[in-house]
Amino acid sequence: MSTVPVKPLTPVGLHPIRRNLTSTTTLKSQAMLTAVPSKHIIGLSTYNRCFEFKSWSQMRNPAFLSHRRRVSTVVASAGNITAPSSWESWMPDKNAAATTLLLSDVIWPAAGAFAAMAIMGRMDQMLSPKGITMSVAPLGAVCAILFTTPSAPAARKYNIFLAQIACAAIGVVAFSVFGPGWLARSVALAASIAFMVIARANHPPAASLPLMFIDGAKFHHLNLWYALFPGAAACVILCLLQSIICYLKENIKF
Repeated sequence: MSTVPVKPLTPVGLHPIRRNLTSTTTLKSQAMLTAVPSKHIIGLSTYNRCFEFKSWSQMRNPAFLSHRRRVSTVVASAGNITAPSSWESWMPDKNAAATTLLLSDVIWPAAGAFAAMAIMGRMDQMLSPKGITMSVAPLGAVCAILFTTPSAPAARKYNIFLAQIACAAIGVVAFSVFGPGWLARSVALAASIAFMVIARANHPPAASLPLMFIDGAKFHHLNLWYALFPGAAACVILCLLQSIICYLKENIKF
C-alpha cells in the first residue's frame, strides 16, 4: 500500500491576526497612557509605571524593575511623613536619647537665650518712649529653635524671615478687614499656615505674630511696619547670636 505525502497547511490568517493584535495592543497602550492622570506627590510627578514597557523582555529587565521599586519606595516614604505612629509620638526620640549629652550642650543654648533676652530688654528701654517693644513672646520660641535645633527646617534663614514677614503682614491685613475679634484671628491664622505650606517656609513661631497684632493694641500704630518690626528685625540679632552659640558648642566642650 503506497503512502501519499501530505503537505501541511499554511497558516494563512496567522500573520494578519498577529498584526492586528499588535496594533490593537499598541492602540490600547497609547490610550492607557493618555487616560492615566498625573499625580503630584511632594513635588514628584508620578503615574503607574506598568504602562511604560514596550515588550515583556523590557518589563523583566532588572534595571526596569529596580527603577519601579525606587519609585514605589519614594511614594511610600512620602506618605509615611504625614502619618506618624501614634504610640511612637509619645516616646522620646531614640536617636537623641542615644547621643551623649554634655554639660556644654546645655549651658551654651541657655546662655544664648539669656543674652538674647538681655539685648532685647535693653533695646526695650531705649525704644520705650516710642511705645515699641522688642522682647515679644514669639521670639522665645525662635530662640529655642535656633539654639537647640540649629539644623531643623524651622531654623533655616529662608523659613524664618519669609514666614515672619508674611505672617505679620497677614495679621495686619486681617485686622484691617475684619477688625478685632475671633474672625480676624481665625482668618489670619489659617492664611498664615496656608502661606507657610505653599511657600515651603515652615516656621511655627511666625504663626503667633498675626494673633499678637490683632489682640495687642500697642502694635496697631505700626500698621504694615509690623511686618518688619519687631519680628524680622529681632531675628537678625537672634541669627547672629546663633552663629556664636554654634561656634561655642563645636569648639568649647565640657
